Amino acid sequence: MTILGIDIGGSGIKGALVDVEKGEILQDRIRIPTPIPGNPDQVIEMIRNIADHYKWDGEIGVGFPGVVRRGIVLTAANLSDEWVGLDLASLINEATGCKTVALNDADAAGLAELRFGEGKFYKDDYVLFLTIGTGIGSAFFAKGELWPNSEFGHLQIRGKDAEHRAGDGVRRIKSLSWKKWGKRLKEVIRVYDFLMNPDVIILGGGVSKNFSKFRKYLKGINAHIIAAGLGNQAGIIGAALAAAESTIVD
Repeated sequence: MTILGIDIGGSGIKGALVDVEKGEILQDRIRIPTPIPGNPDQVIEMIRNIADHYKWDGEIGVGFPGVVRRGIVLTAANLSDEWVGLDLASLINEATGCKTVALNDADAAGLAELRFGEGKFYKDDYVLFLTIGTGIGSAFFAKGELWPNSEFGHLQIRGKDAEHRAGDGVRRIKSLSWKKWGKRLKEVIRVYDFLMNPDVIILGGGVSKNFSKFRKYLKGINAHIIAAGLGNQAGIIGAALAAAESTIVD
């Protein structure tokens, strides 16, 4: 089965056709810079452009950077506050004519990683999946079952959101070395480890490809820490998977 997966981010909106049975992107993905300030009209127009690019009229799965419950946006990190209270799934359906399922972006990426990435080896465990990009997204799985909208990136650490202390955006803006940033990330992960007691923590997002450069600074964490296998493709694949199996986000 093929479904269009779309991953909305604070800096870019990515989309691709996905074989949801194999967890594979079928064509080169398309990436469009997220318009500023990222209000609903702007973002919906970009999504319509992606659907038009693929001449798509089937189902669409969309990951959104915020809390999404039954298609309704409750928070909108790194996008316009105008999103709050809107039915994202219905807006996309109206713009494209395609049945749409919407969910939190980190939840989408986590679903893909648990099904097709390194997480497939830990389906009977308690797994915390973190997407580390501009911010920090999270998805928690209890023996394969998703606890949606965890949003641990906004947990307060030293008086600020965890992602404002240890997101990859902070590393780049402050030009932090892998050692200095790795110590910040360890401080954040230690809090997650203490609160959730996961068996495994999987690090995804763009920074996961550099895991070997900072993994040694994460020693002393009780949970087993590994790099994700799907990288930046996870959000797209997981969004498509959510649309294929929509009961997982109801």
